[in-house]
Amino acid sequence: MNNRQSSEASLFLGSLKNGIWFLGISSWLFGITDRSIASLSDGYLSALDIAQLFIAAFFFVSWLFLKPTPKV
Repeated sequence: MNNRQSSEASLFLGSLKNGIWFLGISSWLFGITDRSIASLSDGYLSALDIAQLFIAAFFFVSWLFLKPTPKV
């Protein structure tokens, strides 16, 4: 019985990790889109705007590398 409970708990935690990861992807995509629209809306792209976009893109790519792997 204990083995079954630990199996269910690990399955739940794996599902939770994947859910958080997918939520993070959508959040980062929204953030990058928002920053892009805000940066380009005034018609002038400053160095600060470019830096913000590169930092957001860097964090997004870093988030992609943090994808949880299923345990076999």
